[in-house]
Amino acid sequence: MKKVLIDRELPSEVYASLEGLEVVRRDQPTPLSMDEMCAALRDYDGVMCTLGDRFSAQVFAEVQAPRCKVLANFGVGYNHIDVSAAKAAGIVVTNTPGAVTDATADVAMTLMLMSARRTAEGERLVRSGRWDGWHPTQMLGLHVSGKTVGIAGMGRIGQAIARRCHYGFGMSVHYFGRSEKDLPFVATYHSDLKELGAAVDVLFTAVPGSEETRHLVGRDVLDAMRPHAHLINIARGDVVDEAALILALQQGQIGGAGLDVYEFEPQVPEALRALDNVVLLPHLGTATEEVRVDMGRMMVANLQAVLRGEVPPNPV
Repeated sequence: MKKVLIDRELPSEVYASLEGLEVVRRDQPTPLSMDEMCAALRDYDGVMCTLGDRFSAQVFAEVQAPRCKVLANFGVGYNHIDVSAAKAAGIVVTNTPGAVTDATADVAMTLMLMSARRTAEGERLVRSGRWDGWHPTQMLGLHVSGKTVGIAGMGRIGQAIARRCHYGFGMSVHYFGRSEKDLPFVATYHSDLKELGAAVDVLFTAVPGSEETRHLVGRDVLDAMRPHAHLINIARGDVVDEAALILALQQGQIGGAGLDVYEFEPQVPEALRALDNVVLLPHLGTATEEVRVDMGRMMVANLQAVLRGEVPPNPV
């Protein structure tokens, strides 16, 4: 019987699909340590891992001839795994695309509206007991309907955000990516991210996390953005230069920001937490019961396929 490790607690519905396997449940909320990752490669036929489990080249180098044949990642992003090193060690890496698209796009829209309409700031005001009632100039924000939206990364999630903005809010869509795409809605392509930042009222980041996209949104892009514009990051934390963003927000260089991810997650700088012009969510992108169950079942399907000697549905 194949032996597999599940490194975090999953929705209860997922476990039924693990029949026929010897399952070891770690059920801890924290990432695997270096020793635990080495043991996972050495002692198990398959490992179900997720964000924060940094399977670097060093981890693979520590375990010669690993027993593990598959790292089934819970999530679409896999920049925490050195895929080249895994393949060199004979280990297949998989992920869970598709299942996360709509939920992540919904959170992106939530952040846009919360940031533009200052809702988190407003809720804090009401809870503080200091609200003195409605008046015509109280907490004026950005009206997003009919504005221009920019999306860095027009993959599944980027397109889902674009559809919501275009059809739901009548926004003009602009985007940045490696190349121009044939899209089912009108959209303007930009090959330069600074140019995109300068042209839009709201800028979303929806690119994969990688060395190529680290600090993609840095001081140069923030400098190019309009003073009323908002930055929304639902990609990976290090896609945005967090220090540069804090400075831009402190100086009122941009209108605001909405973040679901952080450069050194779960650490969030005090300087960021102290600001009223940023909305901070605890990585809620895929946090619905239905989506997490779908992700778990997709992860298990990938793992089961590799252990049967088949090509998994979602190799990376």
